[in-house]
Amino acid sequence: MQNSESAEVLSDQIKRRFSKCFLDILILQLVNSQPTWGYDMIKKTETQYQVKLRHGALYPMLNELQVRGLVKSRRELRKGRARKVYQITRDGTRLLEAYYDFMRQLLPNKTVN
Repeated sequence: MQNSESAEVLSDQIKRRFSKCFLDILILQLVNSQPTWGYDMIKKTETQYQVKLRHGALYPMLNELQVRGLVKSRRELRKGRARKVYQITRDGTRLLEAYYDFMRQLLPNKTVN
């Protein structure tokens, strides 16, 4: 295995671990930029992180985040379809900022955000 291949394999492993262990943070990052719906989150996760997010993991986490007051949702009609659109709350933003602060402390010479 060449160095570039092993780095790629390791990067993929880290992405999968992050998406499993920090799914709440991943979702908050996605809805922080703009309100969005579940299917769009799945597609963005695949595009941005090359990780396939399953419905069975996403929707229970969205419900948990909503119960905890970190995201809120509303029903929206788009192209004739009702969608549940999620957006971050003030408490969700605070949690995300605390995560970024922690990462800056953990990696002081790296840019986090």
